[in-house]
Amino acid sequence: MHPSEVLFQGTLPPVSIPVCDHYAGSEKLMRKSLALQAELGPVFDITFDCEDGAALGNEQAHAQLIGALIAGEENLFGRIGARVHDVTSEFFEQDIKIILQHAAERLAYLVMPKVGSIADVENAISLINRHANGRANLPVHVLIETHGALKDAYAIAALPQVECLSFGIMDFVSSHYGAIPGSAMRSPGQFTHPLLTRAKLEIAAACHAHGKTPSHNVTTEIHDTSVVASDAHRAASEFAYTRMWSIHPGQIKPILKSFAPRLSEVNEAATILSQAQAVQWGPIQHNGKLHDKASYRYYWTILQRAQASGLPLPDSASTIL
Repeated sequence: MHPSEVLFQGTLPPVSIPVCDHYAGSEKLMRKSLALQAELGPVFDITFDCEDGAALGNEQAHAQLIGALIAGEENLFGRIGARVHDVTSEFFEQDIKIILQHAAERLAYLVMPKVGSIADVENAISLINRHANGRANLPVHVLIETHGALKDAYAIAALPQVECLSFGIMDFVSSHYGAIPGSAMRSPGQFTHPLLTRAKLEIAAACHAHGKTPSHNVTTEIHDTSVVASDAHRAASEFAYTRMWSIHPGQIKPILKSFAPRLSEVNEAATILSQAQAVQWGPIQHNGKLHDKASYRYYWTILQRAQASGLPLPDSASTIL
């Protein structure tokens, strides 16, 4: 049996997707993103953006461009998704229909912004499935940026087709109509304001309860990469996020580095899991400490994260992943 079957009996293994989600709206930026992904490999996802990327009056052509690029030869790894207009927009169904007509089989996921409830998500998934051209269980990512979506986050994360909840900090702060200061949209306020820490923690907890991926909000600083790295580190180490948005190519590498496990931990994980595999996943001792399936699950996810981040893996990891 594969380790994932042994270690997660009765439950699905947690979703494993790249730790960085890079947004691109214009054709120029979409093509630049494709070139960068070809250079670095599938260590980050690209999300082509209909919601903020389409110029007024150009919504249909923009969706057609996105569908064509995702279906095209430049999509080398199948790790490109698309954010459509929100569920109340007249362009919502049009975006979905056009993109799926072009690229249902190559699309990595669809992102749903500004949902107000689990009912919005369920209706959106039904619509997606009607237009999916035979593609079953197309992954859906949901932006949590309204009061209603936050209230339903746990139920939304439980939906089988949902693989990621992403925090939309700017819309969430704006939805408080000045009661949360604008400084909370960036650090340090985004990590200290009680309403924001509550929102971030509830999203992360909902995702981990159902084996889904919590994706942290953007860093608006696009020149000082140390700010990006600090935000990513805090998101991962203090708030249990396993993915983060990028809105500028310069943010991608700091995010990748901050979310990647340490090489020493990767090597330790491979050693422990190799020993466990040799005894059919029974308990072992390693450096004077007892390990069993509970710790094996932890170390297996370390290897998953390392693989998703493009880190070099020990040879022994090949039989485990």
